[in-house]
Amino acid sequence: MLHHPNIDPIALKLGPLAIHWYGLMYLLGFWAAWGMALKRAKMPHVQWSKDRISDLLFYVVLGVILGGRIGYVLFYAYDPQGHWLPASDSLMIFRVWQGGMSFHGGLIGVLVAFGAFAYMQKLKYFEVADFTAVLVPIGLFTGRIGNFINGELWGKPTDLPWGMVFQTAPDALPRHPSMLYEAFLEGIVLFTVLWLVGRRPTPRGLISALFLLLYGAFRFLIEFVRVPDAQLGYLHFGWLTRGQELCIPMLLGGLAILAWSLIRNRQAPTGTSA
Repeated sequence: MLHHPNIDPIALKLGPLAIHWYGLMYLLGFWAAWGMALKRAKMPHVQWSKDRISDLLFYVVLGVILGGRIGYVLFYAYDPQGHWLPASDSLMIFRVWQGGMSFHGGLIGVLVAFGAFAYMQKLKYFEVADFTAVLVPIGLFTGRIGNFINGELWGKPTDLPWGMVFQTAPDALPRHPSMLYEAFLEGIVLFTVLWLVGRRPTPRGLISALFLLLYGAFRFLIEFVRVPDAQLGYLHFGWLTRGQELCIPMLLGGLAILAWSLIRNRQAPTGTSA
């Protein structure tokens, strides 16, 4: 049995200003993704300029922050009685310092940002999406490490040797460190697969499809050992969570994009990206 180190979520205080580890993890994720983007941009089948990557990062950051916050308010901002909180507190969405970000909301925001960026740069939509999808797991990894530092999103009780006691949990039972499961699968494993696939020319849309399918599958499975959001609980069948509910469109979308990509590129010359 392990014990969570109970790290102070505030990394540094400068007078009234408090710098949180979670925010620093976001910055670290963007910085690391930027570095890997520069490496990917130099690949012979990519050849993107540094200025293009800088512009893309601006769009992605905007999409992540706005989409993540709006998504949280839409999908998760409910009280224990099931009432949608913004209905009585319309300014809630602006109080970002109180916490609350949704990956699925951030994903929607980024998908919209891809469209705007592709239009401005006169690029194909999936040319942008495929380039960026390889980098997203870096941010997912650092974000889940931020969750671990905060001692949040822990899992169900377990008797496995790596079960961990969290002081933020309602009891002293060892629990699945589900945020570390997600950091490993959604971060390390997903990045490794997409990076290796993306080292060579691929049919347009293939990398995006793999991202949606793998992330959706990993998240759906991990939700079985993760405690659902207290204000929502299980939504359907006594086991389906909001996270799993939001992964279903990802899986369906991934399958549709994969089929489109393979069919569209069936006649493409070998070694090219159609």
